[in-house]
Amino acid sequence: MKYYKKIISERLYLSPINPDEVDAYLTWMNEDKTLAVNFGQYSLMVSSKNDLNWLYEPPQHMHRFAIVLLDNDELVGSISIHNIDQLNRNAYIGIFIGGEDNRGKGYGAEAIRLILEYGFKTLNMHSINLTVHANNPAGIKCYEKVGFREVGRLPEVFFINGTYVDKIYMSILESEFDQ
Repeated sequence: MKYYKKIISERLYLSPINPDEVDAYLTWMNEDKTLAVNFGQYSLMVSSKNDLNWLYEPPQHMHRFAIVLLDNDELVGSISIHNIDQLNRNAYIGIFIGGEDNRGKGYGAEAIRLILEYGFKTLNMHSINLTVHANNPAGIKCYEKVGFREVGRLPEVFFINGTYVDKIYMSILESEFDQ
């Protein structure tokens, strides 16, 4: 599989998405319930590359990257900066780490730092935002670790496994980012 070391950190790098990795994404979306639920894909049928168009054919105001380990070129997830508003200098990010064995190792925080640096230094953003399900404490902890803070919440906006869950909005300003 071919990746390009577009943005590099100590243990991983961000690369344009490799279309040959469709099987890894299909496996994650269908077999990794935690990922599928948190990414809003659990109730959907994801059976072909066509079902993953959002991954391979990002809209105009989105930059999507594969998260790849530096030492062995293993794909561990995906991260994007999207809804890029050049006039008001803000954007959103989205991230997932695929496979339980890749979580809890700091890959998410490391990838987020890379995309924040890219957003603030290259794309000239002033604020970068994200949303997260309130029942995703690992995600919230990761976002807080890199400097995001909660700025709002929509109550009971998601219905997951028979329970309503809040949607949390988090943000970080360029002046708050410590790379």
